Amino acid sequence: MVERKMELKRRYHRKEKMRKLKIKLAAAKTDGDREKILGKIRALSPFWTEPAKRQMHAARFAPARRPAPEPPRARGCPIRRAGAGSL
Repeated sequence: MVERKMELKRRYHRKEKMRKLKIKLAAAKTDGDREKILGKIRALSPFWTEPAKRQMHAARFAPARRPAPEPPRARGCPIRRAGAGSL
């Protein structure tokens, strides 16, 4: 049970650190600052990519979109639907 607690503590700490680094990355003004923060993020999570790159990657490999299905048509007497009991 001790190992599990240590593992969870490590995971939560990493998650919190990533959150802080992402906030700093969004606020970074110079390219040098961005690269420094990106290096720290990559050290924590090597497969992490920036959101803009992630969207571009997803758009390239996403399956073709199909049109949305039409909603089912209402059934029943059209007079009742229109008046809804006003007759």
